[in-house]
Amino acid sequence: MELETLRDLYVDELKDLFSAENQILKALPRMIRAATHKELKKGFMKHEKQTREHVRRLERICKELGVSPRGKKCVGMEGVIEECKELISEKPEKDVLDAGLITCAQHVEHYEMAGYGTVRTWARAMGYENQARMLQMTLDEEQQTDLDLTALAESSINIEAEA
Repeated sequence: MELETLRDLYVDELKDLFSAENQILKALPRMIRAATHKELKKGFMKHEKQTREHVRRLERICKELGVSPRGKKCVGMEGVIEECKELISEKPEKDVLDAGLITCAQHVEHYEMAGYGTVRTWARAMGYENQARMLQMTLDEEQQTDLDLTALAESSINIEAEA
């Protein structure tokens, strides 16, 4: 795809986010199985459900634009998820693993927040207000997940990992 206009760049980033979200959907079951803290498992399961909705929103946006969301591989997310797989394969002590899983999940969230914030801004600039609203909804959910992970880490998991 040639990137000659902001719309071209917008579509390219939407495809990147679609790939990232689908990679996350494949990685979350492994993270859920690896997590030992009940609230962390619950948080990952909640985010898995949200991620399915994020994929649906991206599909709707791409349909409105008359493009397929497929066709691009998000190598950034691939790297973040690979780091998570490495952590799990090292088999750290369970509380340390849970703290590390939060780190992995927050890397994922921050990558997504950067992407969604950008495409939301571009959608507004191009007058795609409905798309901007959908992207803002996803951005809000990603930000809330990040805050929830921080609260869980600070209130219990990091404390348990320290002990």
